[in-house]
Parts: sequence; C-alpha cells; structure tokens
Amino acid sequence: MSSVLEQTRRHFFSDCAMGVGSIALANLFANQNLYANTETEVAPTRLGHFTPKAKNVIYLFMAGGPSQFELFSDKPKLRELHGQPAPDSFFPKEKSFAFIGRGAKLLGSKRKFKQHGESGIPFSELLPHTGEIADDICMLNGIVTDVFNHGPAKLFMNTGFQVPGRPSLGSWVTYGLGSESQNLPGFVVLQSGPRGPRAGNALWSSGFLPSSYQGVPFRGTGDPILNLTSPNGFNRERERGFYDLVGDLNQQRYDLTQDPEIKTRIAASEMAYKMQTSAPELMDISSEPKHILEMYGAEPGANSYANNCLLARRMIERGVRFVQLYHTDWDHHGNKGDNLGEPLEKRCQEVDAASAALVKDLKQRGLLDDTIVIWSGEFGRTPMGEEREEYPGRDHHIDAFSLWVAGGGFKPGCLYGKTDELGFNVIDEKIHVHDLHATLLHQLGFDHEKLTFRFQGRDFRLTDVHGRVVEEVLA
Repeated sequence: MSSVLEQTRRHFFSDCAMGVGSIALANLFANQNLYANTETEVAPTRLGHFTPKAKNVIYLFMAGGPSQFELFSDKPKLRELHGQPAPDSFFPKEKSFAFIGRGAKLLGSKRKFKQHGESGIPFSELLPHTGEIADDICMLNGIVTDVFNHGPAKLFMNTGFQVPGRPSLGSWVTYGLGSESQNLPGFVVLQSGPRGPRAGNALWSSGFLPSSYQGVPFRGTGDPILNLTSPNGFNRERERGFYDLVGDLNQQRYDLTQDPEIKTRIAASEMAYKMQTSAPELMDISSEPKHILEMYGAEPGANSYANNCLLARRMIERGVRFVQLYHTDWDHHGNKGDNLGEPLEKRCQEVDAASAALVKDLKQRGLLDDTIVIWSGEFGRTPMGEEREEYPGRDHHIDAFSLWVAGGGFKPGCLYGKTDELGFNVIDEKIHVHDLHATLLHQLGFDHEKLTFRFQGRDFRLTDVHGRVVEEVLA
C-alpha cells in the first residue's frame, strides 16, 4: 500500500501507459484538428482551405526598426517645422515612448526622395536599388503595431503575441502547408549583422506546435549546422546503420507511448542524414554565374546579408517553404553623424542591392508569382528627435510605419496607407500587424480564423481573435 502512495502522478501515468495514460493520450490526439499528424515526415505537403496564390515566403527582417522618414515616407511639412516642439497631441496620458517625452522637437529628414517607375512610389537616396523594383512591390505606409520595446515588438511581428511561447509565422505556415523539400528543413533562418536579434530563437520557435515546425538556423560559414559533418572514421554505410538502429528504437518507444515528439526525432534524424549531402551543395554559391553574384553583391565563403538573399532563392528552388533573414543593428538612437547618419547609411548599403536583386532574380526565374517577399522591421520611428548630447536620433514608434511586400499575388506598383503631414498617425488605409498576418495566410490558401491548434483547452491561431484580410492590396 505504501509503495502505491509513494508513487508520483508522473510515475502513475507512465506505468499505466496501456491504461489511464493511453486513454488520456487518445483523448488528446482526438481533440487535435485536421493538421495534427504523426507521419514520419517532418512536414508532409498539405493543402490549405482554398487555392493559394503563393506557396513560399521569404521574410527579410530588419531587426531594430528602420526609420520610414529616412527611407520611404517623404514629409515636406516635417522638414519645414524641423526644430519646433512637437504638438501636445503627440503625448496623451496613455501614450508611452522609450526615450522621449513632452517637449521633444520635430526632426525633419535631410534625405532626398525621388519617385520611381511607372507607379511613382517614392524612395530616398539611401535605397536606389530598391527604387528599381518599385513597379514590382506593394508599399504599405500605414502599418501599426502594439508593442514599442524591441524584443517584445519582434515577437509580436513574428508570432502575433509579445510574450515568448507562441508559434512563429514560419511555423504556422509549415504547419499548414508542410514542405516540398525532402532534403532540407521546411523553415530555415539565416542571420547577418553584428549580433543576433533581440528575443533570439523565440522568434522562430514552434511554440506549442510540434517541434518539427520550428525554424532551423543555418550558419553562413562552415557547417550550416554544427556537427553536421561526420567524424573521422565514419562512412555513409556505418552512419546509415546508426540512424537505422536509433530509428528502430525510437519507433518502438513511439509504438508504446504514441508521443508525437518521438516522430519528430525520427524525422529529424533522417533529415540530418540527408542534409550531410544536400546542405553543403546548397551553401556553395560558387556555382552561381558571375553576373548573379555581382547583382546580389554576394561573395562565396562570406557571411553576409547579400549571400543570405542568394541562399534564400536557392532554398526556395529546392522546396523550402519559409526562409527568414534577420539583419540586425537598425536601431536609430543617437546615430553618429548629423540626422541619422553613418550607421543607417551602412545598413542600407548592406541590404539595398541584395533585396532588390532577390526580387529581380525570382521574377526572371518565374518564382515571384508564387513567392511572397516581405521587407520589414518590428516598428517605425518618431517624427520627433531624441534630446541627446552629441547626435540626434529617433525613438520607437508603433502608430505609423512602412514595409513592402512583393510577389505572391500582392498588387505590384501599389502604394497603400496614408499618414498625416508629420507622419505621426495613419489617417487612411491602416493595416494592423494582425491584418498583415491574416493577408499573408490568405495568399497561402488559409482562412486565418480556421488555421488553429488546440492547446490548453482552447483553439489558438496566429491572429489571436483579431485580423482582417486586406483585399485592397491584392491583385
């Protein structure tokens, strides 16, 4: 009797795997929706709720919050009022900023703007190459978000929630559609810049979804994934035997427990074996024609944003469903030089040509029609400057910022979203982050209200209880 009383609840369910424990597991699996699966593939291909316009996504994430005033949003009135105190209406009691308060002065941009293409979309002198694809992109100037600190704001833009634990956009997409690649992960993350993005791997986490849908970070140099190369003395035949043995043991455990994470481990082992051949071939961009390398500004063997853009195209060609690039150091507090100078210029030089080259390259290969390319940060910047001793900067701003989308059925040459003459508020054609997510999912063939996963007693979705499809920006 005492031995029974001393058992913990965990031991009880473990020992009763064929009794109460199996009943609980069976009930859990019965409550999963149609996308829950226990196949041996990491992410088998599936259909959405309706015929999609796109099947792949490349997300170019500029971590730090690029200033729309220096890149996309030309505000002559702001330049005219440069140095004057910002209106009191900018500082209601419920409004918070990270580094400025009432009395902050307006900061007009000194960057020159020019309209590009037949669409006439304006870009600043810092983005001449992006201006070349003006007629291929959909420029969204009325984006709003809810969170003004970097880490939580990145989480919100990537997962629809500001606290870690929710699945990322890439995880939802691969959960819904699976992957067409048998030799590479369905969701890959590439990083460039001086450091990783704030919030780290929570940005590409699968959250409460099965872990097979989480993003897999690839390194720019050396082995794409640590320890991918076989140790000395191992050949393919010996490795195949090792994987088969481990797979058989995992399968026996799965047959006993029906734990879906064991299926993930089996599939991950198989993928690792296949990637020993596929990943090095993928990462070797020296096989690309010289004119393609020059268009991107890519250099074989380098770890750069340009290389990552080219790799993103190569991954899409090989069936990877979702590729996310993070390029860091876009924060604009007290930048060296007058009026957001040197650091901003350097970031733009690093990404401008490569971002434009990616869109051009996808288009010339016939891949842009079914690939969504999105370029954004986590929020925008204030029309007011920070009062710093040496250099002016712009604070975080969530009520109006800009991003662009290309391909995948988004309307090319479209300029959508209007802000007031100082760029503080959206006055027409507003798009909340939840609306953006709903629209992206729609283009991939999903009703965002139906792409759900039951967790802790309720159905969760990327857009939570919000979001609308912005039909006006779709072709």
